Amino acid sequence: MTPRELILSLETSGLVRFGTQFVLKSGKVSPFYIDLRNVVSRPDLFRNMSDMLTEKIRGLEFDVISGIAYTALPYAAVVAERLGKPLIFQRKEEKSYGLGGSIVGDFKPGDKCLVIDDLVTTGESKIETAECFEAAGLIVKDFVVFIDRSLHAAADMERRGYNLHSLVTLEEILHTLQAEKRISACDVSDAINFTKSLDAENALERCIDNPFARKLSSLMERKKTNLILSLDASNSRDFFRLLEAAASEIAMVKVHVDILEDFDPSFPVRLSALAEEGDFYILADRKFADIGNTARLQYRGGMYRIADWADSVTVHMISGNGILDGLFGDSPQGEAAYGPRPSRTRGSAFLLARMSSKGNLINEGYTRKVIETGRTHPQWVAGYIGHGTTVSDLRRFRDKLPRGQLLLMPGVQLQQGKDNLGQQYMSLEEAIEGGADGVIVGRGIYGAADPLSAAKMYREQGWRAVETIRGGRIMEAEAVAV
Repeated sequence: MTPRELILSLETSGLVRFGTQFVLKSGKVSPFYIDLRNVVSRPDLFRNMSDMLTEKIRGLEFDVISGIAYTALPYAAVVAERLGKPLIFQRKEEKSYGLGGSIVGDFKPGDKCLVIDDLVTTGESKIETAECFEAAGLIVKDFVVFIDRSLHAAADMERRGYNLHSLVTLEEILHTLQAEKRISACDVSDAINFTKSLDAENALERCIDNPFARKLSSLMERKKTNLILSLDASNSRDFFRLLEAAASEIAMVKVHVDILEDFDPSFPVRLSALAEEGDFYILADRKFADIGNTARLQYRGGMYRIADWADSVTVHMISGNGILDGLFGDSPQGEAAYGPRPSRTRGSAFLLARMSSKGNLINEGYTRKVIETGRTHPQWVAGYIGHGTTVSDLRRFRDKLPRGQLLLMPGVQLQQGKDNLGQQYMSLEEAIEGGADGVIVGRGIYGAADPLSAAKMYREQGWRAVETIRGGRIMEAEAVAV
C-alpha cells in the first residue's frame, strides 16, 4: 500500500473525516478528525498498515520495540513478531504488586528501543514515554507514527534529541484528498488554520504570568544572584548569624521554622526586617500536604502564622488541587492586604515536582500532574522545586514547565556527590546548564568555616554560569540569523 492508497482508505473508512465540526477531548472544536483505533476491526487495512510500518522501520537500528497504549500496541506486536524483535510496553499505571514496575517485557540496560504510535500532535506524550524508558536504562532515539498531524512536532522532537518518522503527514492528507475532490479548498484552509491555532494556543498556555515569579526574577537580575540559602539552623542565634553573613549574596532564604528550638513571635519580625534590609525574599519550606482546610489553618494560624511573613511557601500536591484553594483561595487580593510591607508579594507557592533524596516515591506521572496543576493555577504558583540526575534529565524536566514559572533546584553543591542519608547533589554549573533558575544550597554554605566566603563563591560561580549560558545562546541565535 502506498501513502496515497493509505490516505484514501482511511478517508473511505471514515477514520479521517472533514467537513463538519468535531469536539475533541480537550473541548476544542476541530474541522477535521483522525481516529485510528478501529483499524484493528478492519483486517485488510490493519494488515496493509502493518506492512507499511514494517518496511518503514527496517533500516532503523533498535533492539526492542514498543507501542504506546493502546492504539499502537497491536501494530507493535505484529511488527515485533515479523522482525524477530522483543516487544515491551509501558503500563498505564505502575504495578504495585508482584514484581512491580511500569514496563512489561524483557530488556537489558543499554538496549535501543523503537517506539510506535498512531498519531503525533505536539510530541509531548512521546517524550514522556521516552523518559520512562530512559529511566529504566533503555536508549530511545526513534519514534514511528502513521500520521503526523502537526506542523512542528518533528522539529521540536529533534531539538530534544529524538527522530520522528511518519508514514504520512497532514499536508499529504490534505493535498491527496483535495486532488481527489474529496475535500474542498475551504476544508484545507480550515484544517491548516486550526492546526496553526493549536500551536499558538500551546505556546500561550506555556507562558505564565505570576507576580512573585516576576519579582523574584527581577531581584535576581538586580543583585546578580540565583542563590537560595537553605538555612536549617535549629536555634535563632545561629540562624541570624548565618543569614546576616550571607544576606548580600542571596536572592531568597529557605526557612524550616518548625525546627527552631527557641521560636518566639520576635523571630518573624526580625527575619522580615532583615529581608527588607538585605533585599531578599523568604521561602517558608513548610511543604504543605494536607487537605485544604487543615493547610489553611497551618498557613494562617498556629504559633508560626506563616502567611504573615513568608513571601512564598512549598507545597506537596498529594492531597489534590484543593490545597491551593485552602492556602490562598479566600485571601484578600492585592499586595496592600499583607501588612506593613505592601511592596512584597504574598500568597504564592513552589510545588514539589521532584525530590533529590534517593528512593523517593515521586514518579513521572505524579510530576506531570503537579506541572499541570501549576499551569492551571498561575495566580498562585510561582514555580516548582525539582531535581535532575543529569544535565539532560534536568533539561527535559525544565522543558515541560510553563514559561514564566521558575525552577528551583535543591541538592546543589560545587561538585557532584551524595551524603550518607541519600541526598544526591549536582554541581552548580550542571544545575544551571540544565535550566535551574535558582539553586538551593544549604550545608555548602552554613556548614563552611567561613559562610560569607562560601556564599560569595556560590553566587559568583552561579551567576557566571548564567551569563556564560546566555552568551552561548546569543551566539547560537546570531549564527542561525546569518
